Amino acid sequence: MTLNNLTDVYHDQLQDLYSACKQSLEVTTELGRAASDSDLSKALQSGSQGISRGMDELKSLCAENDIDPEGEHCKGMEGLATEARKHALEESFSDDATRDAMIITQYQRMVHYALAGYGCLVAFANRLGKDDDGARLQNLLDHTYDGDRHMTEIATKGGINDKAS
Repeated sequence: MTLNNLTDVYHDQLQDLYSACKQSLEVTTELGRAASDSDLSKALQSGSQGISRGMDELKSLCAENDIDPEGEHCKGMEGLATEARKHALEESFSDDATRDAMIITQYQRMVHYALAGYGCLVAFANRLGKDDDGARLQNLLDHTYDGDRHMTEIATKGGINDKAS
């Protein structure tokens, strides 16, 4: 597909982020099951729910823009998901806190990819005059930031990093 203008880029990136969310949802669920810290496990379950809500919103935005949400495969998230499984699930750890620290690391890498995607989509929607799209995407971006900050708190104030050190 040839991308001819910002609308084409916007549509392509809606599909790409939908694919990214779909892939990260599966891994986030796996990470939640592997986490030993109860706060971390709950946060990852909440993260999975947030990703699902984001996917529903992206699917709705795709429908309103007359595009198929399944029209793209995100290779970037594919790599991040592979790395998350390799480093947090398949790796051998001497203790649970160290695994939990790695789970947070890998989850936040995926989240930061989503933050970049949502941020770009907000800018594109606003530039294209799609104010409703922009507001909905900004809401998703804000919730994603909140989840990322919460994960940092679990790592630092929740003591996982202290226990792992």
